[in-house]
Parts: sequence; C-alpha cells; structure tokens
Amino acid sequence: MNKIFKFFYTCLAICGIVATVTSCSDDNDPTYLNEVRVSQSLIAFAPGGGDVTISLTAADSWTIASSDKEGMPEWLTISPATGSAGTQEVTFKATAASETRTANLYVECAGKKQLLTIQQVTEKVELPIVPIKDVLEGPDATYRVKGVCVSDPDNEYGNWNIQDETGTVYVYGTCDKKGNKGKGTFPISGTNGWGFGVGDIITVEGPRTVYKGTVELVDVTVIAVEKSLIKLDSFDVAELPIEGGMTTAAVTCKGKGISVDIPAEAQSWLSIVGIDTNKGNVKFLVAENNGGDRSADITFITTDEKGKEYTASGTISQKGAIVEVTVAEFLAAQVGDAMWRMTGIVMELYASDKQGESFYIQDFSGKTLVYRAAGFKDSGAKVGDVVTVVGKRGAYKDSPQMVNGTFEKVNYAVTQVSIAEFLTKPDDKNVYYMVTGTISSLKDNKGADNDFGNMYITDGTNELYVYGCYPGWGATGDNRKFLVADNDLQVGDEITAIGYKDTYNGLVELCKTACFSFKKANE
Repeated sequence: MNKIFKFFYTCLAICGIVATVTSCSDDNDPTYLNEVRVSQSLIAFAPGGGDVTISLTAADSWTIASSDKEGMPEWLTISPATGSAGTQEVTFKATAASETRTANLYVECAGKKQLLTIQQVTEKVELPIVPIKDVLEGPDATYRVKGVCVSDPDNEYGNWNIQDETGTVYVYGTCDKKGNKGKGTFPISGTNGWGFGVGDIITVEGPRTVYKGTVELVDVTVIAVEKSLIKLDSFDVAELPIEGGMTTAAVTCKGKGISVDIPAEAQSWLSIVGIDTNKGNVKFLVAENNGGDRSADITFITTDEKGKEYTASGTISQKGAIVEVTVAEFLAAQVGDAMWRMTGIVMELYASDKQGESFYIQDFSGKTLVYRAAGFKDSGAKVGDVVTVVGKRGAYKDSPQMVNGTFEKVNYAVTQVSIAEFLTKPDDKNVYYMVTGTISSLKDNKGADNDFGNMYITDGTNELYVYGCYPGWGATGDNRKFLVADNDLQVGDEITAIGYKDTYNGLVELCKTACFSFKKANE
C-alpha cells in the first residue's frame, strides 16, 4: 500500500466512509498555497460512484490536470476544470467501481500546483476504535468506540450512555442483532436483544450528530459485548430521607474483591460502613441533610486474574430541604438535584415553549428563565404577577435556567391601571397594581433628595407619589437603594412600577414599589 493510499485509508476510517459519498477535510494541511486553496484535497467516492463538490479559491486563472502520463481517468469527470480568479465550486463525478482505484490530479495556478488525491474504495473499511473525547469534539461522521455502559439501556429504542476514560456520549437508538432499529425493537432485552446492561463493556459503531446541544451516536451497531464481572443488583433504600440513615448495596461479584469509589464532592455526607465480599454487601452511612436534594454516583470495582478492572455504578439519593433563594443566588448555584424556591415578577413569557409553561422571573437581584414549570399555564398567572416557583438549577448551552420545576402559587395577581384609576382604588396592602407614568420629580414628599427612589410620576393630568421605588421585587435593607442613581433616571423618563395603594396624611401613595421597567426620555 503506497503512502498516499495509507493516508486515505486512515481518513476513510475517521470519516466513516462505508456506503455513502463523503470526503475528508484537509484544514490542518500546512502546505496550503497562497495562490490556490481547496476546501479539501482528498476526494473520496463510494463504490457506487456519485458527486463530490469542493470549494476552490484562486488568486489567478487555474486549471485542473492529471499528474499521470495516461491523462485524466475515463471514470472521472470534473465541472468546471478551468476557471478564473476568485472562489468557485468544482464538482467531481465518478462512475461505479468494482475495484479500488485512485487518481492524482493537481490544480495549477500562477505557476504553483495544489495536489488533489481522488480515491474510490470498494473494500469494506473497518473503523478504528477512537476515544469518546474524539466523538465529542470531532465532526459529524461515523465512529467506533469502546466503553462501559453507564445507564440502563433496557428501553424500546436502546437509548443509553457509554463512557470511557476520556468522556461520556449518549447513544440514541441501538440496532438489534438482526439490524432492526426504532421504537418497539427492544434491542437489549427483546427476542433479538444483546442482553447487556450497566457495567458491561461494549464496542459500538454509529454516526455522530448533535441534537439541541447534545452530542449523540445514533442507531449504533453493536460490535462486541464483554460482560462485567461485577453488577449492582439493588440498594435496599434508594432514596434516603432528610434525616439520613443507612443503605445497603447488593452486589454480584465474579472478580477478585470489591472496592468502592465515592465522588469527592459527596464524601462529606456519604461514607462506607463496611464491605462483605462473601455476601456481596456494601453498607453506606448517609448524614443528615440541611440543604437541598442531593445525590452521588457510586462506582463498584473489581478485577480479574490479570488485574483488568470491571465496574458497576449506581446512585444514592437523599431528599433535602427546599432552599429559598434570590435569583442571583440561584444563578450562582451549581447545576444539580438541589431544589430551590424563588419569588419574583413574571417579566415575559418564553415564546419558544409551545407548551406555554415557561417564563422569565425577576427580582431585585437578577432575572432567569423558568423552563416548563408544571402548573404555570393552568394557574392563570400573567406578565406582571408576583409568583413563587420551585425547581432545580439547570442550563442549556451554558445558559442558566430553572428546570424540573413546579409553579407553587401566585402571590399577587397584579392589575394594570392608569394613574387616574389608581387614585380611585381603596387602600389595601394586599392588592397590587402596575402603574406607568413620567417622572415629574425625584424628590421625596418633603422635597428632599433620597436614595430609595421616592418620586412623583404623572400622566400629564394626574400626579402620583411613589413611596420608595426599589430595583425589583424582594429588596430589603440596602438592596432597596440606588435604583435612580444606578440607572441614571431623570425627570422626564418613563417608569412602570408595581405596588399597593395607601394614604398618608392625605397623600395617596404607591407603596412597597418594585420597578418593572423604565424608558429613558431620549429613547
């Protein structure tokens, strides 16, 4: 096998060329010329032939010619084979082949030559096993990986996670032993199932894709199954209460001894009481939980006679208190199973959620997305209402959000009214209104400057005194200060605020006021 063919064979293996037309990128080739560049210098065809189109950028007129004495091969056509300066697409078309064939071409431009290698391989290419890290970071192509099954694959499609020392990738769909795939095939436990489970070492091959930010291997073919020598059968208590307690793992082990790995972040509350290798029991002690829900993924390890490691894994969970936090504190928390409670104003609905269960919540400290809070749509809550939600800290493409949440309640159903209407309402500290007006004075009711946002607003006819306009809902202490200074609010700016009606010494006031929004006069 010559040097060029070896390079091509490797590229085929990486890119997964088996039965479809594709090609390998040459982006890392240090021999790029200033006079002419191509999007790929290695052009590959499947046995059945087909088309491959590349991009060619030249500084001058160019021509594609053969470097072989026999000239351009009869099985290959190029359109166009010549061109002028600029960027142009060039299409290579090959007929069907019964045996592997190659052609060496070059693009000549301004006295320089860029080599093009054309290959059409008819033999089946066996992909090399690559680290999962290469799948996570690589291009969409077909890959073969070997790793441990780390999630239960026994479902209709055969969806599971495979892990090696470099990472974990999600397998979306597994073909059964007859090559069937899709819903209802039960490729693990069905009639034609593979019969593997968590802890087994599996070799699979399949195409990579990305779905909503998650890298997946889709409808994989199972190449090999190596049964693990250790298996976690069950925990007698899978989820511990807040008070903590004991739980025992039942483990089937055919290897030499059992060892246990507890993640470092869980070692402060989870410890091993004892390991009985003969009975296959591992006892754990879980401490009292003063925080939110928590869990730890435990790894059970054994070895064979030659020292090769086999693992099984399971999760110990513990209920926790629901921690009340500000939006800023929620955003600072780690993604995980802890439960958080937030209260704030519904600022806007999340239009991308067709189910209508998602919205943005804001308090004095910040704003975040609440994604699909169960019960929100049925609650009748609307933009401007003060609400409370409970959920977990999640993220989508590094964008924080509350997930797996529950809409607890509408604290205050806020009614939008004009200043004139507000002035007619009865005093009631439990009824909140949204009022919009133009700032007519930034003085308090004694005519003094202030840090708390005491101000007068007007609709052009009526004037209303705002007794403290704070940066957002829930502000206390010094957090109530400096809305005006921090946002450079001026007389003439428009502000929308939420508060209740009260009267003091005959002066009607909008009280305990949270700023909803403002608009500068020059905007």
